[in-house]
Amino acid sequence: MASEEELFASVDALLNEEPHLPPPSERARLREAAGITQARLATALKTTTQSVKNWENGRSEPKPPRLDAYQRLLNGWAAKYPAPGAAPTASAAATVPAASTEPGAPRVGTADAPQAPAVAATAPARPATHRPAAASRRPAPKKAAQPAADPRFPHGPLAVLDGDGRAYGLGGIVLDCPAATIPELVEWTLHESGLGAPKLNRYGKDSDPLIVLTAAAAVKLGLPERLEGHEQRRSLRLPEDHAVVKQVVKAKWRLTQRGFGPWARIYRKAQGRERQCVQLAILSWDALDERSWPGVSEMEPADVARVLGVYATRVITPRGSTAVSGLELMTALRPPTRAVQDPQTGNWLPGHNPGSLGTEPMDPAPPEATPEHPVVVGSGWSGGFLNEEAYQWVRDVSLLTDEECTLPYAVGLDLNTAFLAAAARLVVGLSAPDHFHAPAFNPKIPGSWLVDLSHVEVDPRLPSPFTPDGTRPTGPAWYQTHTVAYAQELGHNVAPIEAYLRRETGAYLDPWHDRLKEAYLDTLADLGVTKELTDVQFLAAMERHKDADPAMAAVLAAIKATVKGGIGKLRERPQGKKYKEGVRWPALQRPTWRPDIRAAVISKARVNMHRKLRNMATMTGLYPLAVLSDCVVYPSPGESPLDFLPYAASGKPQPGGFRLGPTPGLAKLEGVQSMLWAVDLMEQGYNPARHIKGGDAVLDEGE
Repeated sequence: MASEEELFASVDALLNEEPHLPPPSERARLREAAGITQARLATALKTTTQSVKNWENGRSEPKPPRLDAYQRLLNGWAAKYPAPGAAPTASAAATVPAASTEPGAPRVGTADAPQAPAVAATAPARPATHRPAAASRRPAPKKAAQPAADPRFPHGPLAVLDGDGRAYGLGGIVLDCPAATIPELVEWTLHESGLGAPKLNRYGKDSDPLIVLTAAAAVKLGLPERLEGHEQRRSLRLPEDHAVVKQVVKAKWRLTQRGFGPWARIYRKAQGRERQCVQLAILSWDALDERSWPGVSEMEPADVARVLGVYATRVITPRGSTAVSGLELMTALRPPTRAVQDPQTGNWLPGHNPGSLGTEPMDPAPPEATPEHPVVVGSGWSGGFLNEEAYQWVRDVSLLTDEECTLPYAVGLDLNTAFLAAAARLVVGLSAPDHFHAPAFNPKIPGSWLVDLSHVEVDPRLPSPFTPDGTRPTGPAWYQTHTVAYAQELGHNVAPIEAYLRRETGAYLDPWHDRLKEAYLDTLADLGVTKELTDVQFLAAMERHKDADPAMAAVLAAIKATVKGGIGKLRERPQGKKYKEGVRWPALQRPTWRPDIRAAVISKARVNMHRKLRNMATMTGLYPLAVLSDCVVYPSPGESPLDFLPYAASGKPQPGGFRLGPTPGLAKLEGVQSMLWAVDLMEQGYNPARHIKGGDAVLDEGE
């Protein structure tokens, strides 16, 4: 029989263990409701213990119950709130309807994954029940993402709500949502849904739950099916006098400054460490941009939940556009603060987290800013600006040789997530810029340098590595450290006239790169493209990968858009016709408004591209026809990159040039056209790299 001390310890552990139990106030209410008090336990234990002793000593009393009731109570608490990693018990199993024997009856689960017993922790208030998911017309994938393992969020990071009160989650979970208004939906999400995601860094914050509303769900909750106006729909907001906005305010909830739009955040001020915030996304209001989430808005709710859920699991729970999510991921992986103990009082206070960008915005150096920035307008700066942008270059047609013109094909190669590859081990500035005159160049110090590189000779069949349009510089100009270092790598002397440099540095983007790289490769692997494939197999797999699983193909597109948009957000320009030059716009209030970091990524990506172009010319004698950001077009004797890429006698790709493969920085086939087609575009002043795939490519410049 358990001793009094052991039982008290068990109860206290079950009621006080963090962080997977309800908050202290909720635990106190549950303790009171169950009638579990130390006094009652003590009295019961003493009475029962004495009765047991009397019975064992031969008294005529019947044998008392040996604390079975208390043991069942403890078992119930253990099942209801299991410790992390503990095996679920039968009493903790989620309520799942039994399979019907009637013909045509729906089966529990989805067609997305093999059916397995679902186990979920019961919410402390109204327990969520499972409903049969709608049958999917898509074939079952080979690899299905699983819900979050954190017991605080048993149903994953998000759910997609339809008009019938069904909330579809990741892994085939379907929850009953009884909410009839937006405030009720927020309450249900926070207290009953079991939705959310754990923090990505020990000093960070848990991700707020996301509820995605279909058009039918939006109408049911009192929202218009569409937002109409002269502006782009993603820029529209509900008016402040709309009934739903009034409901939110009356229920003492708040909206962020961007109001109730396609991505709405509804919150109350945090109480202690507990956040009270729910993110809403309205599909019919164009919350999911077609370019970043191709085809997702038209999918069934269960498939939308799968796409967004996989993205949330591998990247981050969406909080807006993929660009916003890319920026939020940087902050989530490098939180600005951490707990620091005050040596005098012993109290723990928020302090600066080394390696982060801190909590306060930082003004850039004048050449790193944009022309409308206050540091430029207020100081009358006229010394020029950084022009570190992606390539937009076309070779002069007069430089084409007869041999090149007789080749039958123009083949486009595209570098996988070139900006992501450039972000790897990239040292950037973390502190404010300091101004220096005539400094000695140091390639290890990030910053902006005023240097004259007009004397650097480059083969005219290649673009200049120092300008986006590939033309030769005409005099002193501002360059990021990587661009100047490349001039030095080419064997030229560099003598900076002045510079804005940063003393505190670090690889700020490293965890961002690592997480997105893993997400990119895992998603490609789900589509049948792995690193183990030969070049021939890789080209064949890439040709059909988008058709293998449209949902995972959409996740891949979103990951790539997250990379581009996240880098672009580092220098977000003012928006709106009413903006006045010199006035601070909202993006400047973010510590992540860092145009110098964006310039460092793009500079390194452009230098990497030029290095490969130069090595290709050395190894094969081939020169590009055009370059657009991370896409390059070469004349080719055949329709495949295998017809002109350099390989050693052993069959292995030559290092230094373009190589095929799924890893960021390696290349894939972008498109094939006739050489005649390419020359015709070049003569008209168009860039073949923009159209080699068919249609009009989007310039990948991080905007």
